[in-house]
Amino acid sequence: MEKADPKIALVVCTKNRAGNLDSFFDAIRRLDCNGPWELIVVNGSTDDTDERLKAFASTFPGRITVITELQPGLGLARNRGWRQSTAPIMAFTDDDCYPDKFFLNDIQAVFADPSLGCAGGRILLYDPTDAMMTINESLEEKFLRAGDFPPAGFMQGANMAFRRQALVDINGFDDSLGAGKPFGAEDVDAAVRALAHGWTAKYDPRPVVYHHHRRKPGNDAMQLSRAYYVDRGGYYMKCILFMPQRWRCIKFWLWTARHQALGITLREVGGAIRYLFYQCGQKPNRSY
Repeated sequence: MEKADPKIALVVCTKNRAGNLDSFFDAIRRLDCNGPWELIVVNGSTDDTDERLKAFASTFPGRITVITELQPGLGLARNRGWRQSTAPIMAFTDDDCYPDKFFLNDIQAVFADPSLGCAGGRILLYDPTDAMMTINESLEEKFLRAGDFPPAGFMQGANMAFRRQALVDINGFDDSLGAGKPFGAEDVDAAVRALAHGWTAKYDPRPVVYHHHRRKPGNDAMQLSRAYYVDRGGYYMKCILFMPQRWRCIKFWLWTARHQALGITLREVGGAIRYLFYQCGQKPNRSY
């Protein structure tokens, strides 16, 4: 008897975190879903992650596909994942995140709105001693209409989902962005292009993941924050260069520059300038 087609796919990209995967596996085993679903893992590791994934797959009762992708770039890896599935909803999280038991059900409830192309959800700290970063604890819904501009951070890869058709419409994530490339922000970049294509977007607090990033307050967290400021500047510059929301982006960036530390703005500007040089040898994903 053939298994029913999945209604939702959970795509996870992992790279060289073999020693930290057990808690992630435990969270995946606890997931509850109203309807068939599938797990897709994109493995870019050179450690023993492959062996651990094989052991997990041998005991996992659901549908699982493991893909090897050694080329660097999180945008590229996410594309390998979602294109593997025909499920109408594509959920994404990271290998250092633990989805809540009802994560998949909550995402399906969010996408009951047929106009919704993408959505982000709540990201909470798993370890309270970790730095208060890369999270979103807000309980307030935020809705963006087609053509709106999503600020950096509106969509975070640790907890996001896309309607598959929206990803098809925008030709997926930008392969030149994401961890492993000079610039991140492949997550919100996909959202701004979906909005430009006519889809709506939403932040909804119902889907929850617990982020175990393991960075403590101090230099480690500070260095990551500085890298995010550079990524943010690159995202703004890409929007200004290629997106129909460029004027909304400029207006938003000028407003934030007036309300944040000068050092942050300077790093963003530096990132924007670096992005211009970066694009000299790149072909960005301009589909919208």
